[in-house]
Amino acid sequence: MKNNTCSSGGFTLVEIMIVVAIIGLLATIAIPNFAKSRETAHKVTCISNLRQIDGALQQWALDLKKDAGQAVSYQDISAYLRNSIVCPAGGTTFADSYTLTTVDERPTCQRKPQTHTLPL
Repeated sequence: MKNNTCSSGGFTLVEIMIVVAIIGLLATIAIPNFAKSRETAHKVTCISNLRQIDGALQQWALDLKKDAGQAVSYQDISAYLRNSIVCPAGGTTFADSYTLTTVDERPTCQRKPQTHTLPL
């Protein structure tokens, strides 16, 4: 009598299909969460930039004794900022990322002004 003990060490097609389906399901769950976390990171970074700009603006106004209605530009406060600041939601320069008007007005984001705002 002959015993057939042929054991191939591979995976069956069904097992491979199950693994691929599980990976697809996990990707379907993870990708929207990744996009949401990326948007949240952009918002937090932009608000941090707005705080730095506001701090530089206030320091400039105190140092040079400027009135509340005094107009201000990026060139005025650039010495008070460490690095070039741009909005992470697509800005390339300060001019296309943030708006400065006067000393008493807070800086605003041009990219997403509805969500990227300083809290009151």
